[in-house]
Amino acid sequence: MSKAIEFFFDVGSPAAYLAWTQLPRLAADAGAAIRWRPMLLGGVFKATGNSSPVMIPAKGRWLINDLKRWAVRYGVPLEMPADFPINTLTLMRGAAGIQLYQPDDLARYLTAVFNGIFAQGLAMGDAAVVAEVLRKANFDPARILELAGDPQVKQALLATTEEAVARGVFGAPSMFVGEDMHFGQDRLEFVAAALRD
Repeated sequence: MSKAIEFFFDVGSPAAYLAWTQLPRLAADAGAAIRWRPMLLGGVFKATGNSSPVMIPAKGRWLINDLKRWAVRYGVPLEMPADFPINTLTLMRGAAGIQLYQPDDLARYLTAVFNGIFAQGLAMGDAAVVAEVLRKANFDPARILELAGDPQVKQALLATTEEAVARGVFGAPSMFVGEDMHFGQDRLEFVAAALRD
């Protein structure tokens, strides 16, 4: 049986964005599947007493510069939005809803949202900007809002967030190969090694 990478993520995390740009190739090279696990990072922070590194000014400045170095290494764009960090509740409910009801569209949704936030640096905390990004990716913004209000979608996102916390997740991205957790986009080599074991 082939191995799988469980990718616990929130689209508001620039480190999750960078990992997302690399995971498909990494998984393909290893013959592994990716299990996309949308969670609400704010919920994880609240449950674990953690907070975004950018809340500490010196650490935040260092982190942004470090992420830019990783983006260069990966050969991908990284444009931090002016309104970072953003509230991703609706966007993450959208991801959970698409995964629940339209799973074949999840990759396209994540591409639109991740790239909107971190490749283009758009103000994705603004509903009008989000609607335009979704329309350009052939999504109906009203449908995403409908999904965000669906009780089953809310429960699915909550359940995944609670599962993440129960398994030791404290931030994003967190990746599991079996029961071993790897935190951060700079740990992908360990994910690849775990897939080879």
